[in-house]
Amino acid sequence: MHAIIIINRKANPIFAKIDYTLMDTIQQLKWRYATKKFDATKKLTKAKLNIITEAFNLTATSFGLQTIKLVVIESKTVREPLVAHTYNQKQVLDASHLLVICIQDNIEEIDVSNYYQNIKNIRNTPENILKPYREGLASMMQGKSQQERQEWSKNQAYIALGNLLTVCAMEEIDSCPMEGFIPAKYDQTLKLNQKGLKSVLLLPIGYRAEDDMFSTLKKVRKPIKEAVINI
Repeated sequence: MHAIIIINRKANPIFAKIDYTLMDTIQQLKWRYATKKFDATKKLTKAKLNIITEAFNLTATSFGLQTIKLVVIESKTVREPLVAHTYNQKQVLDASHLLVICIQDNIEEIDVSNYYQNIKNIRNTPENILKPYREGLASMMQGKSQQERQEWSKNQAYIALGNLLTVCAMEEIDSCPMEGFIPAKYDQTLKLNQKGLKSVLLLPIGYRAEDDMFSTLKKVRKPIKEAVINI
């Protein structure tokens, strides 16, 4: 009877998903590391890339306002000059794709208005319900300086980065989160400033090179009892 139950669990996609979650989530997070050397010959499939872009779009953001954007760069011709602006870190060139997480240069009243219009279109929420929330968020944004709005958006960018790192791990896509670059140079080279955007984080993604020594090193983390406080 026990053997039959196991066979049925594997055959049933619902149970298979539960088994995967329970058994493999932590293992995949242990598998993940900041990849120092990518295999330049390996490319992500379109299906894998679609998972990454969907995951970015589904990332939680404050109020759901989504004042962040993801620039996906496949072209090595475009990426090559970026190496010098990333302190010669070759991951940005050798990875399958380079992801640049950006924030809006500013948050305008139209952004708030468009967001609530989107809610109305998707959920058919009545205007009398949306109006106080829309006005409250618009007022909050008006009370911030442009620099404060940018800092607020940067917080959302880091949430997105964390989400992408986890999704990459689950999909066995290697990645390397990077803050070590010159944003102004990226903005100029990629003409992001013409789009009202500012680059804040990089995430090269692809597949690790077989000779990346860092892939076999043990993770160094504090013991759980030092990192987690139970109250």
